[in-house]
Amino acid sequence: MAIVLASFTGFCLLVQLASIVLAQIKQGFAAKAGLSAQPKITVLRPVCGLENNLQETLASSFAADYPDFEIIFCVADARDPVVPLVQQLLAAHPAVQAQLLIGEDRISGNPKLNNLAKGWALAKGAFVVMIDSNVLLPRDYLQRLLAEWRPGTGLVTSPPAGIRPIGFAARLECGFLNSFQGRWQLASAAMGNGFAQGKILFWQRDFLNAAGGLAALGHEMAEDVASTKLVRAAGLQVRLTRALFDQPIGARSFGTVWRRQLRWSKVRRLGFPRLYLAEILAGSALPLLAALILAGLGVIGPSLVLALLLLWYGAELALARASGWPAGPLDLLAWLCRDAILPVLWVAAWASDGFDWRGNAMRPEDVPTPATRGAALAKP
Repeated sequence: MAIVLASFTGFCLLVQLASIVLAQIKQGFAAKAGLSAQPKITVLRPVCGLENNLQETLASSFAADYPDFEIIFCVADARDPVVPLVQQLLAAHPAVQAQLLIGEDRISGNPKLNNLAKGWALAKGAFVVMIDSNVLLPRDYLQRLLAEWRPGTGLVTSPPAGIRPIGFAARLECGFLNSFQGRWQLASAAMGNGFAQGKILFWQRDFLNAAGGLAALGHEMAEDVASTKLVRAAGLQVRLTRALFDQPIGARSFGTVWRRQLRWSKVRRLGFPRLYLAEILAGSALPLLAALILAGLGVIGPSLVLALLLLWYGAELALARASGWPAGPLDLLAWLCRDAILPVLWVAAWASDGFDWRGNAMRPEDVPTPATRGAALAKP
C-alpha cells in the first residue's frame, strides 16, 4: 500500500508541475503568424442585468485599436435595467459603429444564444466575436484574436482571468478561474488540444453559418461544449489567445461561487464525461491525503509532507505572479480551500444533471439535438 500511495502522490505532483510549465509556455511564446489582412469584425456582447464593473467592461468594447469593426449589444427585454447604461455608452461613442438590439429569438434552450441570434443575423463582419458582458477588453483585443487565426483554426477563444477580487469568496473565485481552470485550459492548448470557453468565441461567420449558425451551439448544455465538438468534428482546432482576457470579479458571496462552480462542473461532466472522471485528481486534496497517510505509517517524515505542499503551491504561486493574477497570502489560503472543495464539488456534480442559469432551468432532456430540432421545425 505504501508503494501505491507514494506512486500516486508522485504522479499527481508531476502532473501538477507539468501543467504549470505548459501553461507558462503557452503564455510565454509569441503567437505564430495569424491573418495578415484586417477583415471587418463584428463584436457581439449579450447583456442582461447589472453586474460588477459593468460600465467599465462594456465601455472597453469601444476602445479597440482596429480599423474596421462594429459592436452589437443584445438584450432580451426592453425593461432590463442595463438598457439605459448601454444607451449612455452609445451616445458617448458616436464615432464607433455600434447599436443596441432588443428582443430574443427562441433558437435553442440556451438564453444567451437566443439573445444573440438577432445580432448574429445582422452581423456584417467576416469574423464575429461573442464576448460576455463582464470581460474587460484591452485595446488590442481584436488583434490578439486574429493573431491566433492560422490554417487549421476553427475557433479562437480565451478563458477569463479573475482580477480585482473584493473579499475572500471573490479570491476563491479567482483561484478557480485562474490557476485551476485557466491553467488547465492553457496547458491543454499548449499540447494542441484547445477547449472553447463561452466568455469569448471568435468565429469565421461563414464557417459557423455553414454548420448551422448559432442554433448549432444549442445542441449541448453550454455553447462552449458545443463549439468545441463542432470545431473538432470539422477537423479543425480550437486555439487560445496567448494571455487570458481579464474579468474584474469585485465582491462575491460563497453561495454564488459554489453555485457557479457546480454549474460549470456539471457542464464539463455532461459535455466531456471521460475527461471529467479524471478531474477528481486535479487538486492537492487526494495526493496530500496520501502523503499524510504515509507520514502516519512512518514511511515518510512530516518534512516531506511540508515539502510537497511548498512545491505544489510554490509552483502555482510562480505561475500566478508571472501571469499577473492575484497571488498574495490570502490567495494562497484560497487555493488551499479550493482544493479542499474540489472533491466535494466533483461528487456533487454527479448528483443531478440540471441547473439554474440566470433564472432559467436547464436540463439535458430539454436540449435539442439536430434531429429533434429539425422535427420540431417541421411541425405545422
